[in-house]
Amino acid sequence: MSNKEAQTPRPDMAQPHRAGDIEPFPSGQVSYLSPAPLPTGAAPLDFNQAIGEVNDAYLDFGGSLPTPFTWQFTLGIPFIGSLWIVVLTPLVLGWMTSSEELPFASEFIAFFDITLGIGLWGGGLILALALFIKAQYHFKFRNDVPTRFHRQRREVAFAPGGGKPLIIVPWESVAAWITEAQGATQYGVQRQYGLGLGFIDPETGQQHFIELQQPGRPLAMGLWESVRAYMEYEVHTREEIQDPNGLHRPGDPPYEGVHTFHNARRRLHRRYRDGEIGLFKVSMWYLWHILDLWTIPFHLAEWEIRAIQKAGRKTLPESLDEWSQPLPREQWAQPSEELKRLSAEVRKRQAQQPNRPITAIFAEVYGEETTLSA
Repeated sequence: MSNKEAQTPRPDMAQPHRAGDIEPFPSGQVSYLSPAPLPTGAAPLDFNQAIGEVNDAYLDFGGSLPTPFTWQFTLGIPFIGSLWIVVLTPLVLGWMTSSEELPFASEFIAFFDITLGIGLWGGGLILALALFIKAQYHFKFRNDVPTRFHRQRREVAFAPGGGKPLIIVPWESVAAWITEAQGATQYGVQRQYGLGLGFIDPETGQQHFIELQQPGRPLAMGLWESVRAYMEYEVHTREEIQDPNGLHRPGDPPYEGVHTFHNARRRLHRRYRDGEIGLFKVSMWYLWHILDLWTIPFHLAEWEIRAIQKAGRKTLPESLDEWSQPLPREQWAQPSEELKRLSAEVRKRQAQQPNRPITAIFAEVYGEETTLSA
């Protein structure tokens, strides 16, 4: 993107914020969803699989295992680009330049001789660059320590690294926001979306941020709702937020791999037999996976996961391991009375006005709360 792309400033955590606040900036706006973590009404969905381990005690934000999609992208872009240059380009040019004196076959072969080398060299260079980027992410994953949300303690632990101690903050104090920005680039006007989490170190007053780009506002909302719903005991497993189509079967490994490919194909055939989808969607599914090299990305994802598990991730701080242990049920922290009261009112108004923006409902509920307390 050019230097005219959308600028997305970080919020100032030192300023008081609450769910429903909206801060405009020249190219977009920041919409706050927390504190306090009120229900958004969105479906909890971790589309990009930003969430790693999920168990009865804690959820890891960041550090999820590699997925076949990253390998589909890494291999598919160079393959499709080479295929386009080597095959489709001479087909189009041959058709455009053919005549009675110059038959299509001879024109196609002439252009194919030119595009073959360009496609192979170009595809090879793009593949090398894509593999380099993939390797960078692979080693970054092995060294990163995720941010951990402990729902029994109702606390969040952040490991800053460098031998620094853990930063632990109350769950209800964590700020969450969605950034929407629009900018002009050489490719036209583009929109950017992101989910941000922020908190202040209670010991030093330093501000900390976690920011993830998202394909769209609904997916950013769904990712936040996944974390919020887990902390409020509304979802309990990673499959609930990462596998809405039920592509994992009993006994399958917890990650995506060849098994999810075959499960998806069985589901596709079942839906076709039941009349839920037509032949066109079935054909497009097969075309997409053929262009993405069929099961090769799924095998590579499994290979990468095994390599990570064999090598082991960076050792987690001992203090984080101790803090992460489950607590006896009688020691579980409880939500504040304010959060329970506001959440109930938000759900009531969502049911009455399902199409109203959630930030407007948050602002209205907080506004009435302030009026009553005054």
